[in-house]
Amino acid sequence: MGFLKDEGVVYKPVDSVDLGPDSKEVYLRANVKAPRMAGFLVKVFAWLLESRIFGGLMLYILKRNNLIHKLVSFAELQESPLFVPLHPHEGHGEEEKCTKSDHLSPVEQVQLATDCLQTSEEMNKINPKLSFQRWTILDYSRRYMSQEVTPVMVAKKFIAAVNESSKPLRPMSFFIDFNPEDILQQATESTHRYERGEQISVLDGVLIAIKDEIDCLPYPTTGGTKWLHKVRPCIEDACCVKRLRSCGAILVGKTNMHELGAGTSGINPHYGTTRNPYDSSRIAGGSSSGSAAVVCAGLCPVALGVDGGGSVRMPAALCGVVGLKPTFGRVPHSGVLPLNWTVGMVGILTGTIEDALIVYGAISGPISSDQSAQVMPKVCFPLLKAPECRSDIKLAKYGEWFNDCTDDIRVCCSNALAKLFDVYGWKTIEVTMPEIEVMRLAHYLTIGSECSTSIACHLEKLDMAELGWDARVALSVYGAFNSREYLNAQMIRNRQLQFYMKIFAKADVIVTPTTGVTAYPIKDDALKTGELDYINGAALVRYQIAGNFLGLPAVTVPVGYDKSGLPIGLQFIGKPWSESLLIHVAFAMQALCISDYRRPEIFYDLLSKD
Repeated sequence: MGFLKDEGVVYKPVDSVDLGPDSKEVYLRANVKAPRMAGFLVKVFAWLLESRIFGGLMLYILKRNNLIHKLVSFAELQESPLFVPLHPHEGHGEEEKCTKSDHLSPVEQVQLATDCLQTSEEMNKINPKLSFQRWTILDYSRRYMSQEVTPVMVAKKFIAAVNESSKPLRPMSFFIDFNPEDILQQATESTHRYERGEQISVLDGVLIAIKDEIDCLPYPTTGGTKWLHKVRPCIEDACCVKRLRSCGAILVGKTNMHELGAGTSGINPHYGTTRNPYDSSRIAGGSSSGSAAVVCAGLCPVALGVDGGGSVRMPAALCGVVGLKPTFGRVPHSGVLPLNWTVGMVGILTGTIEDALIVYGAISGPISSDQSAQVMPKVCFPLLKAPECRSDIKLAKYGEWFNDCTDDIRVCCSNALAKLFDVYGWKTIEVTMPEIEVMRLAHYLTIGSECSTSIACHLEKLDMAELGWDARVALSVYGAFNSREYLNAQMIRNRQLQFYMKIFAKADVIVTPTTGVTAYPIKDDALKTGELDYINGAALVRYQIAGNFLGLPAVTVPVGYDKSGLPIGLQFIGKPWSESLLIHVAFAMQALCISDYRRPEIFYDLLSKD
């Protein structure tokens, strides 16, 4: 359609863009031109997009109206493309850390991480009375060690709770698959180890759920579909799962997710809609919806997700838990569905930042045969004992971007920043971060191209009736991107990375809200077809794209609630390989907010003595 070619933006050189607080750069809000659709409407829309007569023209109009043509497709850029955001180690020093030696096992790294945590006596001094607190990894370990409870007892409660949550009136749809027999077998083996005094690590007997995008035996890996496991069988555990299993963790099943990870709501027409434990009429977020919800509801202290476009941090924030996405390459991707090669990363969802540190220790570090090991620095663990020990942290904030959210989120996150200054003296530096909407579109084009390409050979033979309707629409759009657009998106990736590194020369971390809106209501018309809600979708991913597109580490911490009692998260984005500092910052933030954490509407207490 060359005769319809739109004019593209001519981007000026990176060095001529002012990143200071008084910059003339204009903040462009998300320009989403697409109504919400579900039910019959989304079916009609999918048919039209798949039509040989109307499809091409409709896709062209969609791309043009949503500024993809202007900002990406036909843009003129001077930068070379950056295809993989694998960062060289530049030797950034981090204070107050424990460092590992090379070639340590997951068990040894878990012990190093545990040694960096407060004792129970120290924790009680800091937080003597909490209105609500989820059980942590160390809580489970101590109870097992004292033989007050056993892994088998906890496993039986877990199985009963999952069955309870699946009742037909309003199923929570936490899991796609879980196997009580396998869970009890693992729990029995763990119980025997504790009886013999031969527990492997603090993770021994701890329940951990796995997103159904990550291989974990004995389960198939569906990716939230009804067909993918039939053409790609699961033959062994993913690397991250192997490492958890080697630490004695009990792997309790495959959590629900948005089909193919191609959405932000967690509404899955095949396996049910994962509901938010704080309000079961609202979404849990996606695509790692089940992983966030099981941690929130107390079913597991830990779950793994995959973060390709905020897919760990977003549901973590909506469900009021911690979500950690490490630097690209920090956790091996072996055994993860190849739906987003250059933007996806295994992430960790936990009730506390301390638990995130322990699991980070278990799963991080290269495979010995991995070429990325040549550039990857050693894994560092911060001392999570006295957050006030550092007073020199500088937080970069772009005011217009930070405030592009609901009033409740803006006020809550601003108050959290004020606490960091009042208690620790951490200063906020005002900056300008240009072309944020451009990066969102370039990331969308990239993740869409990579997703459709990864399954293209299967789609040719697939009965389209096996796909959900919203996934059919997504794949139609993804398939409309061409090589020039993909190359331009990678040039934008290079450009944005240069902007971010200039910001990091002035500040230690970048701070934002995690999402632009809190969890929105689930509507009945979406349950069987899925829904298209790109306006809410853009608001949910507004602050998360840099972590994926640029391969940067990021973490979200619960900092409060909106007027409806729905959780709000604050996000910290760090320099490459700065997980130690990020976890330190997140711990300090958590310490100021944990006394106000609230119990969810749906919650299961697996360590109670009843």
